[in-house]
Parts: sequence; structure tokens; C-alpha cells
Amino acid sequence: MREKFSSKRPLSDAEEAEIQKMIASDPDAPELTDEQLKQGKPFKDALPELYASIQRSRGRPRLENAKEAVTLRLDPGAIARFKALGKDWRAKMADILEKAMP
Repeated sequence: MREKFSSKRPLSDAEEAEIQKMIASDPDAPELTDEQLKQGKPFKDALPELYASIQRSRGRPRLENAKEAVTLRLDPGAIARFKALGKDWRAKMADILEKAMP
């Protein structure tokens, strides 16, 4: 079944005209004039408090002593023994490595 409008193929002139007609007829989303576009501000400048609160709420809080992700190749048998320690085997592995350091 062919999609009415698809980003996988170029639009025909008739399809483009139909889309433009639908855009123009939408009372909830009128196109902005050039003057209105010139008056626009970046979100950060228009609503600085909201922008700041969004920035604070993204991701994990920063830790003073954040752990560092590493890639390590280990023998499958060694990994199996650590996994046998339980769900938090990675934390237990880190503890064992920490204790082994001089």
C-alpha cells in the first residue's frame, strides 16, 4: 500500500500543493510573518527560569567522585565467577579490585 505522503520519495507538485493548502487552512497553526519571525527569541532568552529548571532536571546529579566507565577484556571464567556473586557483581568486582591495590 502506498503512503499518501512519504519522506522516502519526492513529493509531486500536486502533493506539495495539497500539503500547503492543509497548512494554510489550519486555524491553530498560522504561518508566522517575516516581522513576527524577526521578533522571535531563543527559548533560553525568552523563558530563562524555565530553561534553568529544565537544565537542572536533566540526567543524573553530578557526583564529587563519579565513577569512570572502562572497557576491560577478561577471561569468561572470571566473569562467570563474578556474576555468580549476585546482581551487584560489578560493585563487588570494584571492591575486590580496590582491596587488591597496594
